[in-house]
Parts: sequence; structure tokens; C-alpha cells
Amino acid sequence: MTCGNLLCGCIGLVMTLRGHADTAAWLILLAGVLDFGDGFVARLVHVSGPFGKELDSLADVVTFGVLPATMIFQALWALGFENWSYLAYLIAVLSALRLANFNIDTRQSDQFIGLPVPANTILIAAFPLMSHYQPQFAFLWHNPITLYFLVVFSFMLVAELPLLAFKFKSFGWRENRIKFIFLILSVFLLLFLQFAAVPLIIFLYILISLFAKNKP
Repeated sequence: MTCGNLLCGCIGLVMTLRGHADTAAWLILLAGVLDFGDGFVARLVHVSGPFGKELDSLADVVTFGVLPATMIFQALWALGFENWSYLAYLIAVLSALRLANFNIDTRQSDQFIGLPVPANTILIAAFPLMSHYQPQFAFLWHNPITLYFLVVFSFMLVAELPLLAFKFKSFGWRENRIKFIFLILSVFLLLFLQFAAVPLIIFLYILISLFAKNKP
């Protein structure tokens, strides 16, 4: 499953360079499912270990670092921002820093410090999907302000910001109500707004995490 994640990233790069950003975005979503599933399956069959952890990070650098950076690069290049389009690869650098730190940061056993790399990548992937399936939002993906904002927003990957981790020790409402509220709101947003809901869900995730942190 981890190698499948990496394969999605490699094929996604080819699709992006051929001008099929929407296909690359679908591959990112598939890779996200595999990335979530590989850890779950490893724990289920008791094969988790340092090898899998390192392989997972290497795959994530490609799929959730280099691929979204190339998608932004290609979009900026197509808009005529050839010289400034290389700034998009800051996303790959920041993603690599985030993944390396995650592997050694003991504070992140029950929370995230900084935005998770897959979440940032899914945010980026939502825009070409909106452009393809919801034409009313196509202007966002073809707007340099949006694209540069996504590059700047990626600094959230390395921000010292505690965020919720969706690891359930139990499924009781009392101890998990904030997580359940977020998940319910996210489902409703996806039902009504489809791909356009993804940016709202990411920002909602950050706001709810801040609320949970400051809640007495």
C-alpha cells in the first residue's frame, strides 16, 4: 500500500506535466486513502516497524511534496509566470522538513505540530478538481494570487501550531465531541459544496484545533 502511494505520486507527476492536473488530483486522493490505510493495516497485522515508517515518509515526499509543487509550478508556468513559478517547489522543501520532523518529534504522538502534509496536498488538489467539475470555481485555479497563496500557506507545514490528530482511543461522545462535530460538519460541507468544500474544511480544521487547545 505504501508503494502504491509512491506509484500514484510518480504517475501523477507524468499526468501533471502532460497537462492533466485533474487526473493528478485524483491520484493524490487515491494516495491519501493508501497512506491512511497502510498504517492501519500494519497495526492490524502487527508488522509496523522502522522500515515501514521510513518508506512511508519517502513515498509521502514524492506524492505529497514534489507532486503538488509541480502542479502549482505547471499552473504558474501556463499563466506566463515562468521565472517565479519555481517558488512552487518551496512546497516540496517544506513537506520534506515536516515529514522528517514528524519522525523524530515525540510531541506528535497524540497531536500534530503544524499542518499534516497530506492535508496540505489535498487542499491543493481540490483546486484543479473544482476547475474541472465545478466550472464556476475554475477562475481560482487559473489565478496567480490563489497559486501563490497556496505556496505561502504551505509554511503552515512547519508552523509550531498544535492541531488535532484523529486517533480515537475510544468512541464516546464526551471525550471526542470536538472531533465528531468536525467530521459531521465536513460531511455536510462535502455534500453541499463538493470539491469547493475542501478549503473550508481545512480552515475549519485549523480553527477547531485552536478552539480545542484553548478550551478549559
